[in-house]
Amino acid sequence: MVCSAFDELKWRGLVYDATENVPEMLAAGSVTVYNGFDATADSLHVGHMVPLIALARLQRYGHKPIAVAGGGTSMIG
Repeated sequence: MVCSAFDELKWRGLVYDATENVPEMLAAGSVTVYNGFDATADSLHVGHMVPLIALARLQRYGHKPIAVAGGGTSMIG
């Protein structure tokens, strides 16, 4: 039985490794999480769905997801 946001992500195979305090942070209250996409790429592909699914799952547990696509992510990566 899945009992927390982190447990669900792990159960679904969306987590391979995590910093030791991430489960406690997610259980303690609402956190803001983000994922950035490179706007200079030709297109998005199915591999981009994994972090989007994780963001959606976290939102269902009351966390605040942010998906970023723009110049900032292009300049960093």
